[in-house]
Amino acid sequence: NLEAPEIPVYSVKAHKEIVNSIDGVGGLGIGEGAPEIVTGSRDGTVKVWDPRQKDSPVANMEPVEGESKRDCWTVAFGNAYNQEERVVCAGYDNGDIKLFDLKTMSLRWETNIKNGVCSLEFDRKDINMNKLVATSLEGKFHVFDMRTQHPTKGFACVSEKAHKSTVWQVRHLPQNRDVFVTSGGAGSLHLWKYEYPAQRSKKDSEGADMGVAGSVSLLQNVTLSTQPISSLDWSPDKKGLCVCTAFDQTLRVLIVTKLNKV
Repeated sequence: NLEAPEIPVYSVKAHKEIVNSIDGVGGLGIGEGAPEIVTGSRDGTVKVWDPRQKDSPVANMEPVEGESKRDCWTVAFGNAYNQEERVVCAGYDNGDIKLFDLKTMSLRWETNIKNGVCSLEFDRKDINMNKLVATSLEGKFHVFDMRTQHPTKGFACVSEKAHKSTVWQVRHLPQNRDVFVTSGGAGSLHLWKYEYPAQRSKKDSEGADMGVAGSVSLLQNVTLSTQPISSLDWSPDKKGLCVCTAFDQTLRVLIVTKLNKV
């Protein structure tokens, strides 16, 4: 509570090692269902917390017995469009991406992008899964079309070499889910637009539905710092207003114009 910051509204000892990432959904008009928090840690676990339940997580996704423990770098909620449905996506240091279905408490899908997953974000948390963007340690990002899941091939994907260094974060424009920004290790921001294909799904040779990936185009880019831009957020009210922080200890407030024309 920012009006009484001395005492936290909710506090819990969540993990045995450093918490790398946190996300929230529900309870604030962002997605249906309970107000929940998800955390990802170096200890290899992903935990979901409900502030109304004091000390233990409502869900705990950890490596199965015999599976090596990987550092979880990023977590994101999605698919929270009604009271029952909700997923958590987690990205790991070895390039693994895992999609956990909280309704069935099962691993719904997994893939590997061959390099550490720095950031994950669904284009919207509170709708049927539509798109998911994953950014990586070696300058690429991957856009997955989450509307159609093939039994063996999973989700269709388009990849783009975005920066010459680590892509620290991806953030979708709240007013247009097909526009997103990526922040780079060399201090640059790149603004992208996703274009849908003529048809988002097709039948394979055995008659199963499979997704069709679209394409991405670069709208604008700017270099703001000689240091990595590690964090960014858009204003939900003022279109194009955003704030970012970098390793040079500087907080920058930016405005992106002409977004109504893209």
